[in-house]
Amino acid sequence: MSGNEKNTEKLILDAARNIFIEKGFDGARMQEIADTAGINKALLHYYYRSKDQLFEAVFRESFNTFSPRIFEIMSSPIELSQKIRLFIDSYIDIILENPHIPAFVLHELNRNPGRIKDLMPFTGQTAGGLLSALSQEIKSAGYVEISAQQLMINMIGLCIFPFIGRPIIQPILFGNDDNRFDEFIQSRKTEVTKFILNALTKK
Repeated sequence: MSGNEKNTEKLILDAARNIFIEKGFDGARMQEIADTAGINKALLHYYYRSKDQLFEAVFRESFNTFSPRIFEIMSSPIELSQKIRLFIDSYIDIILENPHIPAFVLHELNRNPGRIKDLMPFTGQTAGGLLSALSQEIKSAGYVEISAQQLMINMIGLCIFPFIGRPIIQPILFGNDDNRFDEFIQSRKTEVTKFILNALTKK
């Protein structure tokens, strides 16, 4: 693929992502995506023959922003406490760089969970192997008894909620001050890590 083709495809994906976030799959129109990308509809269809195909490309791109780094961290040969720190830091940094992802993914999960499941870039077997190894690490580290699934959901939930709840959290706690909210998010890395490790440590 030439440089011009790569640039065109990026324009299309950026435009499609914005339209899908704003209007959802059902409300998005190929003509509007083409107009936003600054190309004609025929060229859009040259790259993506249907709205379904374009949506799949956008969703996979969004989900693949998370999964490789997260799987790399959780399968690395380092102590579990360090994995937890890296997981939380990386998860928050990725969302800061891609703030559209949580709302986009959650909206489409609610709209059509079966379809989204089919688009996941990893299999249940892959996730199962990771969780099985994590369970053994929890036992080996001498932490309190907790399932690997519960630990992962606890970490993800604590990281992602402030982003999803920002429309409510920021006005109540920080007014319209974006800088204060951003500082709060950065502090979440330390606070969430301490919270998780304290909860795991036997008293």
